[in-house]
Amino acid sequence: MSRIGKKPVDLPSGVTAEVKAQTVEVKGPKGTRSFTATDDVTLAVEDGKISVTPRGKSKRARQQWGMSRTMIQNLVTGVTEGFKKELEIQGVGYRAQMQGTTLKLALGYSHDVNFEVPKGITVTCPKQTEIVIEGDDQQLVGQVAANIREWRAPEPYKGKGIRYKDEYIFRKEGKKK
Repeated sequence: MSRIGKKPVDLPSGVTAEVKAQTVEVKGPKGTRSFTATDDVTLAVEDGKISVTPRGKSKRARQQWGMSRTMIQNLVTGVTEGFKKELEIQGVGYRAQMQGTTLKLALGYSHDVNFEVPKGITVTCPKQTEIVIEGDDQQLVGQVAANIREWRAPEPYKGKGIRYKDEYIFRKEGKKK
């Protein structure tokens, strides 16, 4: 039995959900999101809750049960609160700034890195060394953060680079004479 799958997803006030075959469409104050579940689970909306039940006792049905429930919960969270990732930039001369829909990064290369922000994602730079990524799709927010971090991942000797706000970088000792 899936402990996660057993719990129904509560719909807060201002959020509506509609199930058509295997597709759930959730509408809320921050937009509309949808998820298509596999044929291994059954979806139902009753009194402000979305319930997911497996169709059978196969291993795949049980795997999809908890995963589908979590995906639907992420849709509800996305249209109500949204998702947010924060990045920090450390290093002399490393900085970021927004220019329209392009994030301009100075990361010690001979040229500036221009990162085009995808549709549905909001990127802001409250300081030159901070980047805040927000959106209603958890996967897309995380992917954009990972793509930005990839340009200059933190190195273990001085800790220079782009890191997540609460990320711990294991520091190594330098060369000894």
